[in-house]
Amino acid sequence: MSDKPRQEDLDAIELQLGRTPRDVHRISYFCPCGKPAVVETPPRLSDGTPFPTFYYATCPKLTGAISTLETTGMMAEMENRLNSDPELAGKYLAAHVDYEAARSALGIDVPEVAGITAGGMPTRVKCLHSLVAHSLSVGKGINPFGDEALEALPQWWSEDSCCNPKIEATEKKDNK
Repeated sequence: MSDKPRQEDLDAIELQLGRTPRDVHRISYFCPCGKPAVVETPPRLSDGTPFPTFYYATCPKLTGAISTLETTGMMAEMENRLNSDPELAGKYLAAHVDYEAARSALGIDVPEVAGITAGGMPTRVKCLHSLVAHSLSVGKGINPFGDEALEALPQWWSEDSCCNPKIEATEKKDNK
């Protein structure tokens, strides 16, 4: 984890997102390819917008792999288990508390997002992107559903860097 984003990291994130990144507080996870993959974003953006998604996945290969995983029905299965397993529900609540505490540690009071984290925590499973970003940022053992989704992902980093201009041009051409 880096303390302050370097310009080269912000440039990589801009390539990843296809836009200038907003208010990156810190890079909380670097992909095994060496590029940023998850950033921390303050709960209030510089334009005043409340932003509850503290851990935000930026790597397009990672987000693409997570999107594919979301189509498998995994979230519905997780939510069924959440509603029937009190121990799992307690762990997911603890993940929510951890997420909120990390965001609160920035010392930025944003009443609009108080009690709101991301991914549906603590009562629903709504976004694997947020849950995986949380697990990647804090390590395994905190977010049970983020950990499960992370285990189910392929090695998204194994072929080329997500910031390789050749790959970017090919992906854009293929998506037209």
